[in-house]
Formats: sequence, structure tokens, C-alpha cells
Amino acid sequence: MKWLDFETIPKVILEREPDYPPWAVSLTNTLVNRTGSWRIFRPKYFDKTPPCNDACPAHEKIQGYMELVKQKKFLEGYELIIEDNPFPSITGRVCFHPCEASCNRGEYDESLGIHNVERFLGDYGLKRAKAKKSAAHISKQIAIIGSGPAGLTCAYYLAKSGYKVIVYEHFSLPGGMLRVGIPAYRLPKDILNKEIRKLEVLGVKFKTNFTLGKDIFLDDLKQTNDAVFIATGAHKSRNLGVPEEKTRGVYSGLEFLAQINSGKRPRIGKEILVIGGGNTAVDAARSALRLGILPKILYRRTRHEMPAVAEEVQEAENEGIPIHFLVAPVKVIKSKGRITRLECQKMKLGKPDESGRRRPVPIKGSNFRIKCDSVICAIGEQIDLSVLTDDIATTGWSISADDWGRTNLPNIFAGGDCVTGPKMVVDAIAAGKRTALAIDSYFTSREIKEEPNPEITLFSNLNIGYFELAQKVTMPGLNVKERKRNFREVHLGYNELMVYKEADRCFSCGVCNKCDNCFVFCPDLAVMKSDDKYDFDYDYCKGCGVCAYECPRNAISMEEEEAR
Repeated sequence: MKWLDFETIPKVILEREPDYPPWAVSLTNTLVNRTGSWRIFRPKYFDKTPPCNDACPAHEKIQGYMELVKQKKFLEGYELIIEDNPFPSITGRVCFHPCEASCNRGEYDESLGIHNVERFLGDYGLKRAKAKKSAAHISKQIAIIGSGPAGLTCAYYLAKSGYKVIVYEHFSLPGGMLRVGIPAYRLPKDILNKEIRKLEVLGVKFKTNFTLGKDIFLDDLKQTNDAVFIATGAHKSRNLGVPEEKTRGVYSGLEFLAQINSGKRPRIGKEILVIGGGNTAVDAARSALRLGILPKILYRRTRHEMPAVAEEVQEAENEGIPIHFLVAPVKVIKSKGRITRLECQKMKLGKPDESGRRRPVPIKGSNFRIKCDSVICAIGEQIDLSVLTDDIATTGWSISADDWGRTNLPNIFAGGDCVTGPKMVVDAIAAGKRTALAIDSYFTSREIKEEPNPEITLFSNLNIGYFELAQKVTMPGLNVKERKRNFREVHLGYNELMVYKEADRCFSCGVCNKCDNCFVFCPDLAVMKSDDKYDFDYDYCKGCGVCAYECPRNAISMEEEEAR
């Protein structure tokens, strides 16, 4: 069967019936034969994939929960999200939302505020959804090492399926980098605790203050569990690689954030330099600001190459944090065992490196020194492979595993940052969900269903004449003055009116939302409408394609009629 765009139909008609005038399709009528008997093309309701759904690493059904919000079915919207992402209150706050970058609405006025709607539904669900304990009806027990987003997600879906799950965590409370690496002004700890509580209700057991390679060992876990999922993340901070970097007053970004998130106040002085351009660097700088210190960020490339989430960089600048670009450290200057200055060098951009970004190249004779009390190094994280047993295959820098988290050992799985290297929270959540499916498949021999290649609705496929311009609903939040010397959450969330108004901007790309256009415009009354769906009466449909053309959302396709 060949699917045809509406614009190609006249060309095909002329190829098959060169003497048949195209306009006659809509004018011809007969009382002898039903119109469908001489149809060349037939319309068919065929939902496509919205680009937002496709761009989401967890493949949330974004268009689906937007439609539910439009109907004010908030609890149903929450239940739909957690089919693919159990922690929407978290991702609604910290996700880098690639869905919004793919939103077709962005080519019309402004992309939909998807993560703002997701956050609303997540918080609504935490308040209103009734947590149900899952009866562990499967005798298999899985040990999960690490309670970051990958470990928590895998534990959630396994527990829901009836498996016994034990999660081991290095820190004193579960959450991994969600707890120690993300500041409270972005992710309040009470929200994290509530999300983790859902797992405890499901029967997941947490064992904290257990460090792999010290308190627990893989060989022991393999013997006492039916499967092991390694989700240890990437916690080793990269070194600056400059002389005297072990001097007192030089902190790693993760060390600095962990101290703050545990309630401590690091003794860093008043003049602080933060090295790096990623999310850890920006979080460290904004956290220092909340301690009453104005830090400076030094980054060796330009703003364009910064890997940090663009909105977080903008927030840092809004808060008055200066960012000095094309600057790299070369030496720590110390006095009496403590850093007093950082010697730096100016850079220029050369050719792209393996990351695809232009390589920073030192400018000779451009060295200068900056006075400082402390330096926070946040130039990336590495994976600690020393805790693994020799029989687990690695790539040399990460654990070797396929997309489903399967390692070279049949009952050992791995996923998240310890496999891919440092990525985003939602990527780890997606990895945890895939691994849960793989573990279940390992025990049950059920085949993992691969998602088919989706047919994505592009902006050019939409009939935008049916949509009105409407700007994104602004997220309320604290002003800059209200953010000083406290870690209160910056963004305050949508209320019900805001979330309804924002969801109403959704085009519902590629998916029929029963707008009635096809029913109204069909010249032959061949569209049959019921409460839950539309259908075509092909006895009377002449294949004119008016329904497909007038569909705002590209939810109707025209297919070439098979020979009779």
C-alpha cells in the first residue's frame, strides 16, 4: 500500500487516467453506481507520531497527556506519564526538555511549555494519586547498585511487575546525584523524597551507606541475587591537569555541591572561580551565589559551545554571575599551602574536535593571573571502573552494555551514566526503563518489542490556518532579589488555569482529536461519527481528499486504491 500526500494526488490521477479531468472527481455523480465504485484514492485515519513524543528519550506520550489536560483530566494525565517516566515531578523541573526543541509550535509562535505541564501533572499526582503496594509475586530478586535516576526507574518498573528489589546506595539517603548533585533551588528535597516514597510503597528496599568495592562486592551480590543492575553513574570528577591542583582551596564541582546539599557550608572564602561550562559548573556557581558570594565562571570555549542547559546559563547571567569565555587555567598559585591565584591563558577556537565543537587553542603570551580564595573544578565526570570484577567487559572508560543494559554476563546488567558517560536525567530514566524490560525478558523469555520507526508529523504537514497565535504561558517564579542567600525553589509552577491554557496551545500533531473538520467538509457525507471514533463509508466516499486537506493535524492519509 502506498501512502500519498494530498498534493501528489492530481499527478497520479493524470498518470493513470490522462484523459480524465481532475476537477471531475468532485462534480461527477451517478444514481447507477455508488460513488465509491470508481474511487482512485481512499482516505484513512492514520495517527502519526508527534515530534515531541519522538524527541523524548523516555518516549512519553506527550500529545496524549496534553489532550487529557485540555479535558481537565489531570489524574489520568499523570497516570499516562508514569507509564514511561515514573518521576514527572523531577523531570518537570530538571529535564533539558528536547521535546520542546522539536515542538512544531516553535515554527509558528513559541514551543509548548511541555516540561511545565509535566511538572504540574507530576505534583498533582504526588498529592492525589493513591500509591498501591505491588504484591511481589515473582520469586526472583534483583539487586540494584545506585539509586540515581537509572537505578530508581529500573527498581520502579521491576517492583510494579512483581519482582523483589533491593537498592544499594553509597550516600546516607537514596537519590544519588538527584540528591547530592542538583541544588534545592532546582529540585526541592521534599519532592525527591515523595517520588522515592512511591518506590517504598511498592515494596522496594533501600540499603544506604553501602559502597561498592568496600561494603558490598559484585561477587557476593551475584551469589545472593538472581540478577544485578549496575547503575553507579559517573561520580569521579575530572582533574584540571595543571600544576599544584591538589592545593587546599581547590574543590571538585560534585564535592562542593554534595556538601551544600547535605546541609554543610564549605569554607571557600569570598573570591571564587568556577571552571567549566556544563550543568555542574552552572549549578556550583549559582549555589555559591546563594551563600552570599559572587563567583566567576571561566570557560575555555564560547557561549555557543557551552554544554549546560541554555535556560540555566541564562538564569545564571540574570542573577548577575559573570562568565568569562575563551579562558583556561594553566597553573595554581599557592601561599602557605592554600591557593591565592589562578594563572590562566586566553584561548581561540580552532577546528572541531571529536565532540563536534571547535577546539580551544591557546594564544601564546596571553597568560594572566586572577586572585581567588577557592577554585571549583567542574570540567566533567568519569566512571569508576575499579569496583568491577574482571569478568565484566568494559570499553576502557565505561561498562560495555547494549541499549537494553545487557552486559557480557547473562545476569549482570548496567545502564545510565556508567555506560554512556555523563548525560541528562531523562536519559538515565530511559535507560532504567529499558533495562527493567530486559531483566524481565531474561527471566520470562518474553521478547522485547522494538518500537517501529515512527512516521513523524512535520510542521509542513499541518494545516495551520486552523490555529491562532498564542504565546507560551509564563512560568511564575522568584525575582533575582528573592533568590539571594536562600535555596528556595526558583520556579513556582503552573496553577490549573495556567496549565489548561498552555495545554490548549498543543497542535496535537499527527493525532486525531475529533475536531469534526472531516465530518463537516465531506461533500458526500461519507464520514461516520461515533462517540469514540470516526470512520469512512467507502461506498459513498469518492476519494476527493477534502477531508485530508482540511485536517489540521495530518491525522488522515490518502492511499492509492487497490486494483479491483
